[in-house]
Amino acid sequence: MASSSTTPAPVSKRDHDSASAKMSSSSNQVNNAGGSTTNELLEKLASVLPKDLKFSIHHLSTPPTRTDALYVPPPGEKPDKTYCEKHFLALSIEAPVTGAMKRSSPGADEAKSTETTTKQVIAFAIEVFIFTTAFQTVLFVSKADSTGYLHLLKLPSGGPSPISQVSSTFVSYLIQHRRRKNIVSVVNLFGRAQSQYLFPGSGENDGIGPGREKHILSDRGLIKWWCRVLNPLLEDQRKDDRVAATKGYLLVPGLEERDMRAFIPRNVTSANDWEIGHPMETISHYTQEFDWVPPRCLIPRYPDDPKSRYRDELDEESAKWKQDMGAWKSIRTLSQFWDTMAFRQECSSGRLTGFIWLVFDPKKSESEEQATQATTASVATSFASAPLMTPTGSFDASTAFPPSTPPKRRADVPARTPQASPLKASFTAGEVTNSQPDMAKETSKTEKEKKKKLKGRITPRVPKVKKHQRNYLFKRPNTTAYYHWPTEGRGDLIVDEHDYKRVVELLLQLDFETLDKACSATKRWISEAGMGAKWGHEVVGRRVQTATSATADRGSAAPVNNLTGLVRKKKPAAIDSGAVDVKTNGLEDPCTENGTAATPSDAVNPLVLEAPKVNVLGAGLIRKKPKTSA
Repeated sequence: MASSSTTPAPVSKRDHDSASAKMSSSSNQVNNAGGSTTNELLEKLASVLPKDLKFSIHHLSTPPTRTDALYVPPPGEKPDKTYCEKHFLALSIEAPVTGAMKRSSPGADEAKSTETTTKQVIAFAIEVFIFTTAFQTVLFVSKADSTGYLHLLKLPSGGPSPISQVSSTFVSYLIQHRRRKNIVSVVNLFGRAQSQYLFPGSGENDGIGPGREKHILSDRGLIKWWCRVLNPLLEDQRKDDRVAATKGYLLVPGLEERDMRAFIPRNVTSANDWEIGHPMETISHYTQEFDWVPPRCLIPRYPDDPKSRYRDELDEESAKWKQDMGAWKSIRTLSQFWDTMAFRQECSSGRLTGFIWLVFDPKKSESEEQATQATTASVATSFASAPLMTPTGSFDASTAFPPSTPPKRRADVPARTPQASPLKASFTAGEVTNSQPDMAKETSKTEKEKKKKLKGRITPRVPKVKKHQRNYLFKRPNTTAYYHWPTEGRGDLIVDEHDYKRVVELLLQLDFETLDKACSATKRWISEAGMGAKWGHEVVGRRVQTATSATADRGSAAPVNNLTGLVRKKKPAAIDSGAVDVKTNGLEDPCTENGTAATPSDAVNPLVLEAPKVNVLGAGLIRKKPKTSA
């Protein structure tokens, strides 16, 4: 989640004009195609934002673009065809700015009068990458950051934070519109505390000193915050008829299981909704097709991710032939991978790094479940009848790798083995011999056409003049076997991969240290992202800020049983001549004696205690020890 900014190369005026025309055409095409932020997202954001306050929503996205595969395929397999769709959402507020007015007459000695105006400033932004294949849909939360100027709204203390509400609503909205039939959906992120991710200079607004109000969470506070933000998604998606099961996973390298459970929200369903560990083996389709999968094939390659960087370093250490076998030099299992991950600098430099997954399993039909059970039973029967492999004397367990087995037969693959390759034509051998003369004739015709010389008058071609800029971003299907790109889930501004990178890098080069600089940076970013065209939407919040709603947002906490009226206080023990009755161990009622109630005068006042009497032994009770002569 750390960001690196680079200085862009100088661009000529001609290139800038062509880029401007391209972006303007893109924004116009978005409006004509209806690919802007829908009213559904705006309604959801308005329902969670504070009442009667105005916010600006700027949603930027890209169409699904072919990218590198997230997972390395097992030996002998091809990588999955993967598409990536990027989303960037910025939340802006109207900040009051005090400015000086000009004097009515030059040379006047009176002080300048001031006026208060409102300017737009970004308060929060979140970036989400959507990776889709034919087997799963992964929403990777890349970055999320705030500028620290949300305090200008003067929200009541104890209410829900708009930042957490917008984050949860936006991720839930993307999941809802990117879900596909019989395809598992996964939300993945890692939390590592930093002073700034998206807004340079905002780390100086760290809440220390006057005018500095950015609340920078600690490493433990950030992990708890993300678990609390994503916990409502488990409850909301459980109500969906297309979801069979929901599960959350949390893993913090270097901590014990009981310590990691402290980060999970405490509510009624948290014990069933969350699990300590990782779902890498569960969500991978390779584990369903193979009996053993190398750990190298189960770790995804996300941009700017700690576990992805560690995987790349392990690949560099291993030889080429070991990588072809899907093995590493030192790491053999996922447990070893996460154990050594705890000693990495990103996880052991005095701060914690938490990895969070949300898995939403699709609901399958009865026929698909029966087919899956039948396939599993047939595979189990074949392995039960197969002979066991006995290690020989030359077998070295330290250098050998686990044996690879052929893939299991999937439910959608027919049990009958085809007699011929599907790439071959479906005709008999006799038809092949009969078609050979025809192929020879066609070959001779092509040779004659090549030898033909051009004769006659040469007619020049009429040049084609390009009169307008065309946009090919929408020249693609909305739904394929590898992705689902509905109109409802697109942004206000749809750009290609190159322009998206330019817009995000521009934000990383601006300054948000002070309010004046942040307002200027916001104005420039919105203007250059839309190439001068107005884009975005204004939303007025409808949620009433109450302290009770903030408690409800942290999860439906279990009711507290008040046992004050049921607990019987222990009465003071009876004191008789400064000593306690040893036989009853001081547990009898001091107001009773020999089973009968005592009078109030006989009762001992527990507040007034007499000093205990000292027993003095008489001189006749002391016996001297006689002396013995040596």
